[in-house]
Amino acid sequence: MWILGLTGSIGMGKSATARLFRAHGVPVHDADASVHGLYRGAAVGPVEAAFPGVARDGAVDRAALGARVLGDGEAMRRLEAIVHPLVRAEEESFLASARAAGARLVVLDIPLLFETGGAGRADAIAVVSAPKAVQRARVLDRPGMTDDKFEAILAKQMPDAEKRRRAHFVIDTGRGYASAEHQVAGIVRALAGPGRRRPE
Repeated sequence: MWILGLTGSIGMGKSATARLFRAHGVPVHDADASVHGLYRGAAVGPVEAAFPGVARDGAVDRAALGARVLGDGEAMRRLEAIVHPLVRAEEESFLASARAAGARLVVLDIPLLFETGGAGRADAIAVVSAPKAVQRARVLDRPGMTDDKFEAILAKQMPDAEKRRRAHFVIDTGRGYASAEHQVAGIVRALAGPGRRRPE
């Protein structure tokens, strides 16, 4: 079974690209969605214990938590020490289920794949990219986004050029939906098409 790591900087179109893989029948594990679920489940108790007052009505209030950890490296490390092992456990369960179902290809959708040292968990890496002007326009179109917020987010992410350099596949979403779909279809054929040997 091929494990494809899917990543990309903010505004590059990674979530839309993940949906294209799903449309081809490829199982996708969304790390962000996993965190959202954990903030309504298994992570609530330990996160509230570490950061008293951030839980509301049985779920982690993401705004309250963000106010406690953003800009505080030590607090962020404490949070990651709680959440990352839980996300990894869900990822392992996803992979086990996919193997049992005979999947030839799965996608691990991880926004900070390189930044968190997760590239080694994948057999190949696909980076979603777009021209800088397209990226900026997409991000600044989001509610509440400002130039300063955008630059602060970029400062925490590996530069797009470096991600592209490390990738096995680059999916350029700047040329529209049809082009991105064609690129995704090509990757699916390359890794899971007829006669393709699955890695041991």
